[in-house]
Amino acid sequence: MVSVRVNEEIREVAVDGDTPLLWVLRDLLGMTGTKFGCGIAQCGACTVHLDGVAVRSCRLPVGEVGDRSVRTIEGVGATPVGARVQKAWLDLEVIQCGYCQPGQIMAATALLTANPTPDDKAIDAAMAGNICRCGTYVRIRDGIKRAASHG
Repeated sequence: MVSVRVNEEIREVAVDGDTPLLWVLRDLLGMTGTKFGCGIAQCGACTVHLDGVAVRSCRLPVGEVGDRSVRTIEGVGATPVGARVQKAWLDLEVIQCGYCQPGQIMAATALLTANPTPDDKAIDAAMAGNICRCGTYVRIRDGIKRAASHG
């Protein structure tokens, strides 16, 4: 058994410690908002927060989480910054197909939590590697700026 704190709730799962966190979240805990994209931590679809830092869950063994706190797209709206980011995404209709957007929102929320007023360079650095096949990057940047300005 592995114990993991997800969205402020401690969950016990019967799994080997080397199982990627992504599969624990999706397959064992039913939290399907975090997406599988590439499986090699390159696309960002699986992004979650580990103690507030954006990490790729597809390559993070659940056994390495330890007593740190995991926050997923299902729980990010419970934070003030996460709620602002989600509202900005809706207000600006950032989402096109939507598949990558949980990872985009998680990365944007981590950015704004660490840097409430990022410039374009900081946005580019924080969002680098979060791939959107629909190309909504301009709307993503606008969403981040809107969420920052409403803080």
